[in-house]
Amino acid sequence: MLVKVFASAVLGVEAMTITVEADVAAGLLGYAIVGLPDNAVKESIDRILSSFKNNGFERPRSRVVINMAPADLKKAGSAYDLPIAISILGATGQLPSDLFKTHILMGELSLDGALQPVKGVLPMAIQARKEGFTGMILPEQNAREAALVSGLNVFAVANLQEVVQLLKGEGRPPLAKVDTRAEFFTAQDHFDIDFSEVKGQEHIKRALEITAAGGHNAILIGPPGAGKTMLAKRLPTILPPLTLHEALETTKIHSVAGKLSANAGLVARRPFRSPHHTISDVALVGGGGFPQPGEISLAHHGVLFLDELPEFKRTVLEVMRQPMEERRVTISRAKLSIDFPASFMLIASMNPCPCGYYTHPEKDCSCSPQMVQRYLNKISGPLLDRIDLHVEVTPVAFTELSSQRVAESSATIRERVVKARNRQTERFKAHPGIYCNAVMGSKLLKEICVLDYAGNNLLKTAMERLNLSARAYDRILKVARTIADLEERSSIRPEHVAEAIQYRSLDREGWAG
Repeated sequence: MLVKVFASAVLGVEAMTITVEADVAAGLLGYAIVGLPDNAVKESIDRILSSFKNNGFERPRSRVVINMAPADLKKAGSAYDLPIAISILGATGQLPSDLFKTHILMGELSLDGALQPVKGVLPMAIQARKEGFTGMILPEQNAREAALVSGLNVFAVANLQEVVQLLKGEGRPPLAKVDTRAEFFTAQDHFDIDFSEVKGQEHIKRALEITAAGGHNAILIGPPGAGKTMLAKRLPTILPPLTLHEALETTKIHSVAGKLSANAGLVARRPFRSPHHTISDVALVGGGGFPQPGEISLAHHGVLFLDELPEFKRTVLEVMRQPMEERRVTISRAKLSIDFPASFMLIASMNPCPCGYYTHPEKDCSCSPQMVQRYLNKISGPLLDRIDLHVEVTPVAFTELSSQRVAESSATIRERVVKARNRQTERFKAHPGIYCNAVMGSKLLKEICVLDYAGNNLLKTAMERLNLSARAYDRILKVARTIADLEERSSIRPEHVAEAIQYRSLDREGWAG
């Protein structure tokens, strides 16, 4: 008897339907799984047979062939245990096949028949609705995630027995339901930290406000204890709230990477990823035998914070250069090429020298000029060119630390940032894929960032004296446009250009790549 059950596979951040066919025919006892299964899929037979024995189901006494179509696509992971098990039960006549055609089944089986959670359920649910399936049967831990997609009946089951009872019509577990919009908008503005907690550092707050308003990359340079990490962690509190579309994109990536908890809804706040400096190339940009998203994709629509930038391996930093420009990363394999979105803001921090006190106003630096230059040279010129703002962070004076004055809150700064972003949204509404000043191309830059005579002369002088690259020229114009947007100016004035130039401090200090 031949039975078909439907499952799903994740490719990048999208899913495609997999047809699991089981055929039980006369012949010597044996099990064969075809359709490019990896070892985890092949091992499913042992898990399935043990779960049959421990739950009172009959094991097939003849040859069983399992085909997973399309047969030329590699099938990886243990998530196919449940659809394979149900297909075998259907093929041996232990289950009716009425619901097989309308539902997607996914789940990993334990030896006692309990279901374990799987990755990538959200894109699977989106694809299932798109293809007209009426529901999904999933482990309890994944049901809430799939229920984010409206129009699907999501059954949360704990074990193989519950699945069988559901398919026989003998029991019906409760449908998972989530009020996506209500939960999303409620969680958007809940932060545990705030800019009002930061004493002093007004010029750094101004730089981060510009960074947030234009979606720019920034690097904070200063001695230990000056507040670089503290300031960077507060950047998401002043970024514009995620839209539902952005939240769905971000949640899909976290779902594929297995980063969502059982009670998670849509990712409501912009992600903040801070990988350790020992991270590998693959962990940062993504990859592996069956490609998974890396940290730059997990930071999509949010912030990637690299603390102590020179301590990262140079090869790791260099692989970021192309994704920073293209806002996506392509993982290529012999038979497969997958795109992961990677539209992130890079915020980096570093000491100015190995001891950290090269620019300290009070403490003496113990490093020789050669040591300082060698330390700075760990970061290449091309990577530095892709960072829009270079911000010098100085220690906070005691008078500011002990001051009782209440600093400006994140909510107040965020209002100005949102207004500036709204101006950019209106400006770029005829250009799909461009939503802020930082992602403008050269053609748009010439149309939008037009300087008057004084501003043009100022920028020309800076280019000549600082020996800036063409990419640095573009960055200055983009930052100047953002400063003008924050001041609600339709044109870029010379003072906007001057402020943008001062954020190229590492060029001014003779940075060598």
